[in-house]
Amino acid sequence: MIVIDLTNRTALVTGATGELGRVMARTLAQSGADIIIHYFSSESKAKALKEEIEQLGRQAYIVQADMSQQESVQQMKQKLEAEFRLPTIVVANAVSQYKWTSVLEQDVNDYVDQFNTTVMQFVHTAKAFVPHMIDQRGGRIIAINTECVMQNLPTQSAYVAGKRGMDGVCRVLAKEIGEHQITVNQVAPGWTISERDRENGTEVSEGYDNNVPLRRRGTDQEIANVVAFLASDLASYITGAYVPVSGGNVMPTI
Repeated sequence: MIVIDLTNRTALVTGATGELGRVMARTLAQSGADIIIHYFSSESKAKALKEEIEQLGRQAYIVQADMSQQESVQQMKQKLEAEFRLPTIVVANAVSQYKWTSVLEQDVNDYVDQFNTTVMQFVHTAKAFVPHMIDQRGGRIIAINTECVMQNLPTQSAYVAGKRGMDGVCRVLAKEIGEHQITVNQVAPGWTISERDRENGTEVSEGYDNNVPLRRRGTDQEIANVVAFLASDLASYITGAYVPVSGGNVMPTI
């Protein structure tokens, strides 16, 4: 029987206290990985997630950092080296929130913010943790992108600009470090059902659902399942991929 087995692996999930981050962290732990829980401001949620992961029989370590700042990410690395261990699986998930509006009305600082928390987060993370993966002769980097980069709909410009920039860095890095058996891939969710939706009864959105070939929104667990697959040895020959998990709402073509 084929299973996803991440035993003896350590995974860092940035933005692990968010709606999707929590599910990805749990899923990686359920697959056998120890988890580094990164948070920016939600320490209480990080502590609660740590307890959940430890109840699964896995080790968990909490670390705070501003992923948009190289110094903060390097301090996080040093803390992990001194008190825990460095990851060989990195899920770059953190992103900041802002008000979406038209290009003409969008605050220019929102573009800078999205660049820093997508492109530069990925760059800082790679600089901090790829050298260890090279030493270990292998690793997995998984960036969380979005279906929006293919849709380019009104009001998405700052988000799309940041995520498209990250896409470019991911593809280049995949070519630069592939010889070390390190894969670099992207998972691109559609509009995802989260725990908040379940609590609020907002899982169904007919206007969106009717345009999706599978006629529904995906779930946070379905996204996390793809992340776990890409983190595993089952995906050892996949790199440089942009993988939509959107029910067919976007379909890259050849």
